[in-house]
Amino acid sequence: MTSSAATPTTAPGADIALSEFFDGHPVATFAIDNRHVITHWNRACEHLLGWSKLDMIGTANHWQAFYARPRPVLADLIVDGGDEQLELHYHGKYRVSILIPGAYEAEDFFPNIGASGHWLHFTAAPLRDARGRVVGAIETLRDVTERRVAENALQRAHDNLEHIVDKRTAQLADMNERLQEDIRQRHLAEAELRRSNLELTELNNQLSRAQQQLMQADKLASIGQLAAGVAHEINNPIGYIFSNFTTLQTYLDQLFAMLEAYQQAEDGVTPPAAAAALRARREQIDLDFLRSDIPALMAESREGIVRVRHIVQDLKDFSRVDASQEWVWSDLHRGIDSTLNIVANEVRYKADVVKQYGAIPDIECLPLQINQVVMNLVVNAAHAIGAQRGRITVSTGSDVDGEVWIEVADNGSGIAPETLSRIFDPFFTTKAVGKGTGLGLSLAYGIVQKHGGRIDVDTEPGRGTRFRVRLPVHHTAAEQQP
Repeated sequence: MTSSAATPTTAPGADIALSEFFDGHPVATFAIDNRHVITHWNRACEHLLGWSKLDMIGTANHWQAFYARPRPVLADLIVDGGDEQLELHYHGKYRVSILIPGAYEAEDFFPNIGASGHWLHFTAAPLRDARGRVVGAIETLRDVTERRVAENALQRAHDNLEHIVDKRTAQLADMNERLQEDIRQRHLAEAELRRSNLELTELNNQLSRAQQQLMQADKLASIGQLAAGVAHEINNPIGYIFSNFTTLQTYLDQLFAMLEAYQQAEDGVTPPAAAAALRARREQIDLDFLRSDIPALMAESREGIVRVRHIVQDLKDFSRVDASQEWVWSDLHRGIDSTLNIVANEVRYKADVVKQYGAIPDIECLPLQINQVVMNLVVNAAHAIGAQRGRITVSTGSDVDGEVWIEVADNGSGIAPETLSRIFDPFFTTKAVGKGTGLGLSLAYGIVQKHGGRIDVDTEPGRGTRFRVRLPVHHTAAEQQP
């Protein structure tokens, strides 16, 4: 706020006209000399502060109008010329006047003035003599209570508005945060729903594949039962054919012996014409050739019948119910040979089978189940071989710890690393539907576990796979539990 005070060039009390000017001025004004003694105290000052000029002029008690204890006012500080005192008593409350050189302005609240206190605006300026020396100071006071009350009310309203705005902003921020959290939760729920849908779709696909595999397994089981019945039916005629061949061999031996006797008696036959006829007949049928060829034909036919009997017997063995089996001492090599005979048609067009048998003892096992393991491994090896003819090596041997092992190795496609950990899972297969049930390796694993053994796998994509089955020689009851 600007001040209406002027800067006189004469000392206070110089003439009567100056006193009349002070008394008639509407702004509360007082002046002091360089001894801090009040020289002027106008009527407006009396009205505002409640102190008469008679009480004030000639004293240095102007502080009483403002404070409860002695302390300098702005006019005193101008007379003393101390900026440090200004900063000490009016820190943050004063400023240099932009209208009056050397003057200062300040504003403060005084609770001792009036019933409820007043806000006053001060302007204090130096009084100088003709040579410019400070001979006193003049100070004007303006009551700015209404303005400050209005400003304070406005400030409170502003603060209240800011508080409301801050509160609303905080509420909006909280609502926005909750909304963001709801959106995030919704996105998570949508992602979880998509994941669940994908899992459900995958489970449905797995269920469909498992159903088809179970149907395939059931079909194979039915075929196995049918093969057992057919094998039994074939075995009967093969039995008496084999028996008849043995008898026929005996009869042929006897006939050839009789023909030998007749040949030796040809020269003694009379008349000579009959002997010539017999000789001509013997040469016509080439009896010597028949003697050598008929036994060869019989031996070859007998070998074929023996092979048919072995195949039929192997079919019967593989079709036998597991529950009827007992733990017996068995020669693994005989079982492997029997198994290779069964799967010969599956393998012969894809790979050469190489047998590398080592010296192993008989082991106590369920022979038909061990044969099942060998069959599954050999068939899998055949399926792993591509278009070019490959090789399947079946090896056996024993370890120093008393275990025997059977190894089936191929030079096929190998097993991919991402599927290696699942090859023994039931119904897991990389083959097309209808080409495999996914039960071969799982059943083999269960059988080996039942025997107290283990299966080791060594594979390299593009180079082939090697399965090694390790089995204990002696069976214990605990080993029956997988």
